[in-house]
Amino acid sequence: MKQYKFILSGGGTGGHIYPAVAIANELKSHFPDAEILFVGAQDKMEMQKVPQAGYKIEGLWIAGLQRKLTLQNLMFPFKLLSSLWKSRKIIKQFKPDAVIGTGGFASGPLLQVANSFGIPTVIQEQNSYPGITNKILSKKANSICVAYDNLDRFFPKDKIVFTGNPVRQDLLDVDSKKREGITYFNLDASKKTLLVLGGSLGARRVNQLIEKELDFILENDIQVFWQCGKLYHEAYQHYNEKANVQVVAFIDRMDLIYAAADFVISRAGASSVSELCLVGKPTIFIPSPNVAEDHQTKNANAIVNKKGAILIKESELDEKFESTFSELISNKKLQNELSVNIKQLAKPNATKDIVKEIIKLIE
Repeated sequence: MKQYKFILSGGGTGGHIYPAVAIANELKSHFPDAEILFVGAQDKMEMQKVPQAGYKIEGLWIAGLQRKLTLQNLMFPFKLLSSLWKSRKIIKQFKPDAVIGTGGFASGPLLQVANSFGIPTVIQEQNSYPGITNKILSKKANSICVAYDNLDRFFPKDKIVFTGNPVRQDLLDVDSKKREGITYFNLDASKKTLLVLGGSLGARRVNQLIEKELDFILENDIQVFWQCGKLYHEAYQHYNEKANVQVVAFIDRMDLIYAAADFVISRAGASSVSELCLVGKPTIFIPSPNVAEDHQTKNANAIVNKKGAILIKESELDEKFESTFSELISNKKLQNELSVNIKQLAKPNATKDIVKEIIKLIE
């Protein structure tokens, strides 16, 4: 049997890295002898996270364009040329059977070079509104795996496959792990738990909201598990001294904290949205307005429009948060409706379906 080789590229945030790792794991379960290499941006978090997941990674000297004139922007052409040259070298040496991009700066030059060599490429677009890199790459990609409807506005229709986003397989049955989650995180089983998710780096406005509303939340007899992100941990960790509050930079067992949670407040990054569909907890989305094309609001609205979650804009937090939160925690009918509706939007087989598309291209 042929020994297959795959290169995956995705990085910059957990939302690009974890889907790439999930796809790599699924490829490994199909082809145990496969060789898998990751390519990332050399100073981004994938350089730590990918080796922790057990895979080799090569770094490219690449970064995105800033919205204003900066020294980084002036360096961009040099970084792009360097990354194209290194991608060419990696592909010639490794000789992959297919190259898969899940987003992030490094996937641009890598997939561009793979296309020029005639190597099959697959794009996995997590968001409801794609970034410029994937729009450009889509013209030559063989297959584009998406998680939202109506992306034929941006991509060639005949290449689009609706798969959903890859998610951690350990989230498929969190309902059976509630007791384990409560014990693991040392939570009080007699209280409801609010889980706050700010993304891997953290979300400044969400953190400011929780700090301001912490006493109000606690007065409702709710304990708070607050993932503030590594950029903000130092500023907020002193709240660990408060009863019924835990502040962490990141969470090592997402399956167990989802299992323990009764309510969730979250950004609306594509991976978070897909995970929350699977676990089905009543959720308030606070989308980041600072991302390209406001795609987090579009991600959240895809759920909210089907009555699967609540959305509060950052600009409306001060006026709407307390009344919205009070209604959510006191209204059992609303909680059940949100849980049932968001679960109907889950795509538990997304990773398997993406790998099926990759296999079609190489066999």
